[in-house]
Amino acid sequence: MKRRNILGLAGAGAAGIAAAGAVTVRRRDEPATDPGAALPFYGAHQAGIVTPAQDRLHFVAFDVITRTREDLVSMLEAWTAAAARMTAGRDAGTHGAVGGVPEAPPDDTGEAIGLPASGLTLTIGFGPGLFRDADGRDRFGIADRRPDALAELPRFPGDALDPAISGGDICVQACAHDPQVAVHAIRNLARIGMGVVSVRWSQLGFGRTSSTSAGQPTPRNLFGFKDGTANLKAEEASALDEHLWVHAGDGPDWMTGGSYLVTRKIRMIIETWDRTSLREQEAIVGRTKGDGAPLTGAAEFDEPDLAAAGPDGLPVIATDAHVRLAHPSAHGGARLLRRGYNYVDGSDGLGRLDAGLFFIAYQRDPRRQFIPVQTALARRDALNEYIRHVSSAIFACPPGLPAADDFWGRSLFS
Repeated sequence: MKRRNILGLAGAGAAGIAAAGAVTVRRRDEPATDPGAALPFYGAHQAGIVTPAQDRLHFVAFDVITRTREDLVSMLEAWTAAAARMTAGRDAGTHGAVGGVPEAPPDDTGEAIGLPASGLTLTIGFGPGLFRDADGRDRFGIADRRPDALAELPRFPGDALDPAISGGDICVQACAHDPQVAVHAIRNLARIGMGVVSVRWSQLGFGRTSSTSAGQPTPRNLFGFKDGTANLKAEEASALDEHLWVHAGDGPDWMTGGSYLVTRKIRMIIETWDRTSLREQEAIVGRTKGDGAPLTGAAEFDEPDLAAAGPDGLPVIATDAHVRLAHPSAHGGARLLRRGYNYVDGSDGLGRLDAGLFFIAYQRDPRRQFIPVQTALARRDALNEYIRHVSSAIFACPPGLPAADDFWGRSLFS
């Protein structure tokens, strides 16, 4: 039975009966052999982090507009129930798109009727402004629970950030193999949150730019290069424990088992890059364009030899090459779990594509991981001539929910 095949059931007064339909469920870390299958919503960690990256993204950042803590908590409870239903391939509400009272607005918007769950995952994060707003107010009595690691990111050299598409009090990352399923999920959460939150900015993405499982091939970004070859993978349990998940004692207890999320919208100056020679492109990246091998190796997963010199005595991998500056050896072994997406937002009116990378990275502590890596890249990366960072945000993503009697944010607000 496909998701939301409820049109025929609704006439029998079977609101929510789609829940009883047989939905294929696979483990979160299984490769997507059936892209229509559902993924478990409950678990020790939130889905959508080490989950093998799906094909499509709808990411949204909300501003909290209510002044009432009870309203915010009530909305988070409603969001959690809706998220659990939608990730299982059901409607957002118990009545569904067509099963409620005809005189009332439906509790599901309906555009996903007939679509499978499509591996939908919904991942929530809390931004610094939720704890203390721009005026320094502790609106919800949780300022003393803000983790030190959840500090506003510094301004990096070359940043051209647009405040209208940066920051946010709460984020939700929706990933799915069907873009309409991801959009449906975000739309319904925004609908449920009306009057409590408002959308600050959102971003659609396609063509994942990193693999988060050893079973996935390394994808390519819009510059045509393989991206994220050295990414953390779901199968690297000890590395995930060291670099991804927040430990007890790292900060407040409510974040133990969670992770910190950094987003950066990176516009690529496509037209300039396309007029650059292949040799220069490969020198800038430090890898071959064809198979993604480091310039000192023969295959994609060969370790770059950063000490190798050519016949002229100069480093084979240039001192300002991207792969050198981003390499963990330059940052005390720090690694990130990336799950970004390509984006194209039309054109800029000058005939140039408004396109690039929506960078998403999870980590245990941005102060020891993303910030030092990005500082080095912002100062020296040869790639900077071809990219612009236009959006930036940071969020604390709590651990997963153990069962249906829990809800997003309970451990923070209790």
